[in-house]
Amino acid sequence: EVDLDEGLDLDLRSDSDIPDVPPPTDSTPEILKRALSGLSARWKNWWIRGILSLAMISMFFLIIYMGSFMLMLLVLGIQVKCFHEIITIGYRVYHSYDLPWFRSLSWYFLLCVNYFFYGETVADYFCTFVQRREQLQFLIRYHRFISFALYLAGFCMFVLSLMKKHYRLQFYMFAWTHVTLLITVTQSHLVIQNLFEGMIWFLVPISSVICNDIAAYIFGFFFGRTPLIKLSPKKTWEGFIGGGISTVVFGFVFSYFLAQHQYFVCPVEYNSETNRFVTECEPSDLFQLKKYSVPLLLRAVLGWETVNMYPFQMHSIALSTFASLIGPFGGFFASGFKRAFKIKDFADTIPGHGGIMDRFDCQYLMATFVHVYITSFIRGPNPSKVLKQLLVLQPEQQLNVYRTLKSHLVEKGILQPSLAG
Repeated sequence: EVDLDEGLDLDLRSDSDIPDVPPPTDSTPEILKRALSGLSARWKNWWIRGILSLAMISMFFLIIYMGSFMLMLLVLGIQVKCFHEIITIGYRVYHSYDLPWFRSLSWYFLLCVNYFFYGETVADYFCTFVQRREQLQFLIRYHRFISFALYLAGFCMFVLSLMKKHYRLQFYMFAWTHVTLLITVTQSHLVIQNLFEGMIWFLVPISSVICNDIAAYIFGFFFGRTPLIKLSPKKTWEGFIGGGISTVVFGFVFSYFLAQHQYFVCPVEYNSETNRFVTECEPSDLFQLKKYSVPLLLRAVLGWETVNMYPFQMHSIALSTFASLIGPFGGFFASGFKRAFKIKDFADTIPGHGGIMDRFDCQYLMATFVHVYITSFIRGPNPSKVLKQLLVLQPEQQLNVYRTLKSHLVEKGILQPSLAG
């Protein structure tokens, strides 16, 4: 028999009944507190945010200089920290229930999902490297089965952890964990996928969101008068519009400088001979200067009939526009989430900014958009990736591919029968 009254105390709770989460502590360094002690709270927050923003941007440029692998580690670290912040909120809100295995299972599922996604990346981009090591061949060949088995073990552990009178809460937290995984792990995986297409596809979208966040804050701070949305009372139309225009201009100009360098435009590939990531190639047409006619309406203003620019700069307008118009909705979503649980920030990791998730709430929407944009409008057949896949086939399979391709080329008239042998 099923006790229908079990868990009703949870179901009948309204938003006003959600237990308060302890407010985050002030993590501002003492040296900054003393230096800014004479300022009002508004201006103190301005200087703290500004100083920490410059420090984070400087660190970001340093990691870019260190190369693609360090950027991947950065994305992975941010993903883990964002997951920790969201899971911790759930644990704090319902800590009194003392759910068994909740935190352990949450981290276990994080490892499982990361194993699946990053294993797929290794199999896709580093197949030549993997084929040279027998101990990795088994893991790659049965990667999806191993991933499923690992997840199934976690699923069984969850079922075994179910306790009477806490069933519905435990299923709620099970869903909480999986939604958090969807938000953090899958999106960070897409960020790395974008990075492999070329660092410019990583830097321009991320920098556009950062620029929009900073510009909207500055315009809102000095000129903000008209509230934008109730979920974020401090957001204003002046900040939204000023940030949007600034972001499109920034993305257009920033793309021009990045498109000039192979380091930023070439796909990131792994060289198995040197065991290093390389970014060397002949830049595609997207990164070759072309002459464009200036629209008639702009000729009178600019005085130019033609202009030389990179085709990628046109794509940067689409990326920057999304970062300005749709990207902020990630922030609004996060604001609604925090209001639902009566918290100001996800954490107090960064003084003046809150948690890591507070700074990257808009980046996740951007990552998905860029991935969809690349697959829909940019990416074409990749001969180098096909060649890598052919090289890992057995000799008999390679010969079959060769004969099929030869017959196809002869039928098309591309290869003469006399030369086909």
